[in-house]
Amino acid sequence: MNMVSLENLDLSHNNLTGAIPDYQLKSLKILNLSNNQLVGPIPYSILQRFQAGLLDLRLEGNPVCSEVRDTYCSNKKNSIHIMLIAVTVPVALVSLLALMCIIRKLCWKGKSDHEDYAMYEEETSLHVDIRRFMYAELKLITNDFQSIIGKGGFGIVYHGMLENGDEVAVKVLMETSITESTDFLPEVQTLSKVHHKNLVNLKGYCQNKKCLALIYDFMQRGNLQQLIRGGLEYLHESCTPSIVHRDVKTPNILLDKNLVGIISDFGLSRAFNDAHTHISTVAAGTLGYLDPEYHATFQLTVKTDVYSFGIVLLEIITGQPPVLMEPQTFHLPNWVRHKIAMGNIHDIVDKRLLDQYNASSLQSVVDLAMSCVENAAIDRPTMTEVVSRLKEWLPAVSSEKQPDSSSTRRTNSTDAEIRRQFQLAIFGVSNEENSFQSGYTDGMSELIPLSGR
Repeated sequence: MNMVSLENLDLSHNNLTGAIPDYQLKSLKILNLSNNQLVGPIPYSILQRFQAGLLDLRLEGNPVCSEVRDTYCSNKKNSIHIMLIAVTVPVALVSLLALMCIIRKLCWKGKSDHEDYAMYEEETSLHVDIRRFMYAELKLITNDFQSIIGKGGFGIVYHGMLENGDEVAVKVLMETSITESTDFLPEVQTLSKVHHKNLVNLKGYCQNKKCLALIYDFMQRGNLQQLIRGGLEYLHESCTPSIVHRDVKTPNILLDKNLVGIISDFGLSRAFNDAHTHISTVAAGTLGYLDPEYHATFQLTVKTDVYSFGIVLLEIITGQPPVLMEPQTFHLPNWVRHKIAMGNIHDIVDKRLLDQYNASSLQSVVDLAMSCVENAAIDRPTMTEVVSRLKEWLPAVSSEKQPDSSSTRRTNSTDAEIRRQFQLAIFGVSNEENSFQSGYTDGMSELIPLSGR
């Protein structure tokens, strides 16, 4: 029989005995002699072809394998192949899945930071004249939110610098400050239309799945507490519908580089319609400034702001915080009433004024402040009435530009002196050394700008 072209010869499990024959089959690729009784040496021609990789030789299960241990005497080669496949394939699949997840995360991060959720942006775009900032831009202008300049009930305020060098305050709102993101955009739309020299200017906003934020002009001289009237009147009387600030306090009255008072943090105040009930079940305001009637009824009106402004006036007059803790706890209006009842109104005045004030104006301003903090809202004046009365008692103002030396003197003034002169202006002192002037002459009501002459 001519078998020179035979490629596969399987003689396994045939109980063959004797020596392994020297097959002269040049085309043979597989020779399976496993599980027989073959003994003796392996023919050189077969061994040579096996070692050259030309023949797959299988001899496991033969006595010859107990004498000579080699790869052809076992199924080790196949086992290695199977093991390699069993290990490599799952590892490769897991690695591929991990790589896909990393790439997807990086791509999504890039999309969220640099595209600012483009699909979401299309849904929430506003037709307003202020800029919409992307979250990546906020990170850039705030240096990754490094510098905190304030904290409040609605969120944290960070210092930022725009591309053109303008300084801004970035208020990032807390998740709990707004019930739904849909509440945010109507507020932005309302605020974009509110413009007054004593209201902090809204430059832009940010809304995406990362944050809600309002971007304001930065006030370089801090606030009235660290060292309002016109802005509140504008919110109450000139805006339609009226806007209630809800959190009037000295830290929210900022001072710009010219020491002009600017009301801030009204970004989340409620704009009301006459058809609405003005009912809010969310506590508004800060301890010490809270309207007792609002606290009892949750009815929010413009008189809520008037009450808080009365506390601010008392702070300016007395130099005391809204809640005094020593020697016993006193709410500032009650402390003032107690001092006045003792018979000497001068005991309530900040000692740093050194008695340099007009006693008649002092009495008038104290009476006005106390009328603002009446428990019943109906007994309080409106902000328009407050503005009118304060104008009667303020020193005469000049619209003329001051010489450069005044700017130098003003810059060198200490915060304590600025506060003292502000108080003196409230009390009607009009002598050359202690008078103040307004930087505005447009007829609009304004906070007393702290421009020392």
